[in-house]
Amino acid sequence: MRYPNLFAPITLNKVTIRNRIISTAHAEVYAENGLPGERYIRYYEEKAKGGLGLAICGGSSSVSIDSPQGWWKSVDLSHDRIIEPLARLAETMHKHGAKIMIQATHMGRRSNYHGEHWPHLVTPSGIREPVHRGNAKTIEMHEIRRIVQDFAAAAKRVQAAGMDGIEISAAHQHLIDQFWSPRTNKRVDEYGGSLQNRLRFGIEVLTAVREAVGSDFCVGLRMCGDEFHEDGLSHEMLKEIAQAMEQTGLIDFISVIGSGADTHNTLVNCMPPMALPPEPFVHLATGIKSVVSLPVMHAQSIRDPVQAERILAAGMCDLVGMTRAHIADPYLVVKIRDGREDQIKQCVGANYCIDRQYNGLDVLCVQNAATSREQTMPHLIEKSQGKKRKVVVVGAGPAGLEAARVARERGHDVVLFEKSEQVGGQIMLAAKAPQREQMAGIVRWFDMETKRLGVDRRMGVAADAKTIMAEQPDIVVLATGGTSHTGQVPAWGASEGLAVSSWDILSGKVAPGKNVLVYDGVSNQAGAGVTDFLASRGSVVEIVTPDVKVADDVGGTTFPIFYRRMYAQGVVMTPNYWLDSVQREGDKLIAVLRNEYTEELEEREVDQVVIENGILPNDGLYWELKERSANLGQTDIHTLFAAEPQPSLAQPLENGQFLLFRVGDCVSMHNIHAAIYDALRLCKDF
Repeated sequence: MRYPNLFAPITLNKVTIRNRIISTAHAEVYAENGLPGERYIRYYEEKAKGGLGLAICGGSSSVSIDSPQGWWKSVDLSHDRIIEPLARLAETMHKHGAKIMIQATHMGRRSNYHGEHWPHLVTPSGIREPVHRGNAKTIEMHEIRRIVQDFAAAAKRVQAAGMDGIEISAAHQHLIDQFWSPRTNKRVDEYGGSLQNRLRFGIEVLTAVREAVGSDFCVGLRMCGDEFHEDGLSHEMLKEIAQAMEQTGLIDFISVIGSGADTHNTLVNCMPPMALPPEPFVHLATGIKSVVSLPVMHAQSIRDPVQAERILAAGMCDLVGMTRAHIADPYLVVKIRDGREDQIKQCVGANYCIDRQYNGLDVLCVQNAATSREQTMPHLIEKSQGKKRKVVVVGAGPAGLEAARVARERGHDVVLFEKSEQVGGQIMLAAKAPQREQMAGIVRWFDMETKRLGVDRRMGVAADAKTIMAEQPDIVVLATGGTSHTGQVPAWGASEGLAVSSWDILSGKVAPGKNVLVYDGVSNQAGAGVTDFLASRGSVVEIVTPDVKVADDVGGTTFPIFYRRMYAQGVVMTPNYWLDSVQREGDKLIAVLRNEYTEELEEREVDQVVIENGILPNDGLYWELKERSANLGQTDIHTLFAAEPQPSLAQPLENGQFLLFRVGDCVSMHNIHAAIYDALRLCKDF
């Protein structure tokens, strides 16, 4: 085998895990009223079917009712009603040979009070947390005693459910490591001051848990490797803490995550996006492993099997977490096992999953629309039992590529037209921005899969109605995307060449100017990306947006990367301003800005104005074909949203008739995930 270390079993306490690949705890945002329902169970079952060794589910599962879970929709371990659904989850995972544990925690200040029960949050010294704006009281002795017993009761419920173990969280600045850290613990009683005192609460928790579950039940500890704050816990301090935790004899493994997470900037480190190097914090896990004998887990940006095997072979840790890798492809392990590595849908670190989580939205994958929709969307496409059809797809962006892939997997003859010489559409423009190059990995997988499946790809062909009809199609799927929407305001002067689009800059059609104003009307990655692109090429850049902050629609683990780079490159960030007009004066451009709140006008003298204002659909071909199609180009949204086959698929087609559908941005502007989901939920029933 190429991966002997990956596929070596390991035993934690009495639990034998079939391989060293794990899915670590993360907040899925799927629980229903604090309980894992069918969606939750199916999400984890798919990983088990895909060969995963161990899943630790339920990131930030609450042990106490004053540790709010409403916003995160996390699992509630504070009540006996959790036992039955956890038992169903455990039984499901065991059926497929995987092990399942759950993370238990008290969030302390790391939340907000305006949620379920409206609690007064507790923390060692009443210090507010910046990320969640968690105003908290100083915890009292009776509350410490209650929460210790809450941990024990939660662990007993987990054991009663037949789960394989429990992981106690002292990472991400939850309550236990709020006691550990001098940054948040200013107490002068027996729970503050010396390290021994600051560890007291966590040891009391672990002691109570161990007393509740006995010596044979697996209990682990998740901890940070370095808080990366001058007034916080350093790596050396955390090595000392790890040693102290092992010496208690209360835990069976340690899971190490790099970085604290109580500020926007450090939060990025915890779920490293593509801008950070691979495995950026494995050295922290290795440092802790060097001072303990317990098995050590680590998960942060470990995305491919060669990388994971190397880490294990080098003794850096004992189990590798490939968590986001499994969100992208739950069949990762069996593909590694069977030598099909080139078929793995590899995580690119876009962090769409985590950024949604931090907005309180369910975790989804930017490139896999089946993840978390296992009840309705297939990861593995089955062959159609109906007649073989001729499917023509126009456009090889993400929507068109997914449509072609799924239709071909169903067994149909598929022709894919693309006017460009390369597939990928707007993703390939996005990949031009600095630190966003890995977006091209999404395209690379689709490229290889459509070739492997034998899709008839006609590159460099701008298909028109005549071209399409010459193929005598049964089904036509239009995925023609859109064009940059620079003409929304005529006074911007785009039609006169006074302003150019972000597409013009990223594609190389227009060279960067020396002094550039970027107007970002949508505040997503595109505006920040073209700004970074320009600044990295020496342009002096100001980015202007009418939103409350620059990159306002970019998620919590992504926008700080853009901010780091923009501040470092001297980019001026100007929120709360509209672009009114662009005028030429001599060899300069005058951009007129209007304040959102005062209506006052300001002027900027620049060499170049770049506009990022989303897209307009390319729908000309749709309107040309609509009346000629048997279904008049209509997609029945009731069946589409219910994940059922389109009614028109059942109607007989006469000679020359075809069904017409469109997906993605040629309907209206969406994102990559939405384009892929559009195509999957439509074409899975062809």
